[in-house]
Amino acid sequence: MSRRTRVAIIGSGNIGTDLMFKIMRLSKTLEVAAMVGIDPASDGLKRAAKQGVAITSEGIEGLLALDCFAEIEIVFDATSAGAHRRHSEVVLGAGKRMVDLTPAAIGPFTIPPVNGEANLDARNVNMVTCGGQATIPIVHAVNRVSPVRYGEIVASIASRSAGPGTRANIDEFTETTSQAIAEVGGADRGKAIIILNPAEPPLIMRDTVYCLCDDADREAVRASIAEMVREVQGYVPGYRLKQEVQFEHIGSNRPLRIPEMDGSFTGLKVSVFLEVEGAAHYLPAYAGNLDIMTSAAMRTAEKMAARHCREAAR
Repeated sequence: MSRRTRVAIIGSGNIGTDLMFKIMRLSKTLEVAAMVGIDPASDGLKRAAKQGVAITSEGIEGLLALDCFAEIEIVFDATSAGAHRRHSEVVLGAGKRMVDLTPAAIGPFTIPPVNGEANLDARNVNMVTCGGQATIPIVHAVNRVSPVRYGEIVASIASRSAGPGTRANIDEFTETTSQAIAEVGGADRGKAIIILNPAEPPLIMRDTVYCLCDDADREAVRASIAEMVREVQGYVPGYRLKQEVQFEHIGSNRPLRIPEMDGSFTGLKVSVFLEVEGAAHYLPAYAGNLDIMTSAAMRTAEKMAARHCREAAR
């Protein structure tokens, strides 16, 4: 790419500000041209202004009024699911593309190591949720060895890393993540739970993944998960297994009864325990939930920009 693709970020809270610094420090292909908020006193807007980024506290209308808007190609939305519906209409109507970090689920679900190449031509891609970005790769890793009949994930994040947008989206988090466990991860059914941990000092993000699948070669499952962990670490270095993958055979003499499944389950239960340490570009390292979302969003936008440049060069 001969030039950087100019981008805007809607949302000057934790996620938007972390994304801004991540792009500035790490991306060789993206340039933050504008930061959009609704609170002129927000820390994100103040930091953006110090970095020479165009800012507005007038929301989406303010973005349209910025001189640099015509040059912006991709817009990140780091607000809320409800606000994204309006933002999507306006931004797509202006001929731009969107990377959605809310659980609005308007565009196709995108998890970089699972289906990152599939949606690059979409006008609006959805990054699911932080829990989804951390756990769906594992569900997919198990599913490519043995069909996952049921996948359940529990995401535990530090309360201090959950801003107003995250708290307003709790219902959307569980619904969107559960849906993506099936649609992207490949499970027949999915369930998601999020825990806001109020412990002080704040605890690092932890994720637990349970997969109920057909009997399979356990070493093949373990190898598939290890390969997936390495792939995620390529853009989220703090992503790691907390302990060895655990297996349990569920026999017909003691079948599991899961409300979300039809009937009882017999087969193999796979338990995976993850930890996500953030890169501390804006918030401390315990906020791995922010880091994995912003990292996945940046990776996706870079691929979208590269695809657009290749097409333009033809």
